[in-house]
Amino acid sequence: MVSKNQIKLINSLQQKKYRNEHQLFIAEGVKVIQELLQSNIVLEHLFATSEIFSSFDVKAKTEVSTQEMKKISALTTPSSCLALFKIPSQNSIEKSGLIVALDDIRDPGNLGTIVRLCDWFGVTQIVCSKETVDLYNPKVVQATMGSIARVKVNYLDLNKFISESSLPVFGTFMDGKNIYKEALPNEGIIVFGNEANGISSEIGKNIKKRIAIPQFGEIQETESLNVATATAIVLSEFRRKN
Repeated sequence: MVSKNQIKLINSLQQKKYRNEHQLFIAEGVKVIQELLQSNIVLEHLFATSEIFSSFDVKAKTEVSTQEMKKISALTTPSSCLALFKIPSQNSIEKSGLIVALDDIRDPGNLGTIVRLCDWFGVTQIVCSKETVDLYNPKVVQATMGSIARVKVNYLDLNKFISESSLPVFGTFMDGKNIYKEALPNEGIIVFGNEANGISSEIGKNIKKRIAIPQFGEIQETESLNVATATAIVLSEFRRKN
């Protein structure tokens, strides 16, 4: 049975300030939770309904009813399990390989999908501007489908990081050079910008290599690609060339 205090705590973790205060985040769903349990991220407590309760070999767990799960879940259709994990400390950044940099990404689904894409394409590091949506937002965690356990994500002064880096810096712009015709290295920083406004002018000043995904449609009325879709195409092309 879940207590009133536990319900209050879990519901509060929908908000960033309480996640920071308690240093905890929520994960829902069997796949995401199992991936996190196999990682170095520390479990605080697991809540599961009777149908799968015994399948989790952890000490800190509570069996709950379907009705109780509805009270603690943020999903429209609650999963059969929900877990609280401790937020790990920020990782040190290895200034090598491919690094994805996110400038003011606001949509949780986009950030979660980008984390998953980096996992798929073997990019182990993401650096985010401080304005980018919180990695431990429950919707972000959900969208990563467990990849949050394998990709290091740091929040920092992005402009300072880019300006001080010795790696080549690529940025996605509408007026950039055709990515399919450019020589692409196996090391570098690739910057993706805000959903509505793209890369900020301040950060744009430090990007020497401007690339673009060309349009092939005859009418060409589409303004831009979704940032997660653009990330998939760009990372695929970087990996194909190398």
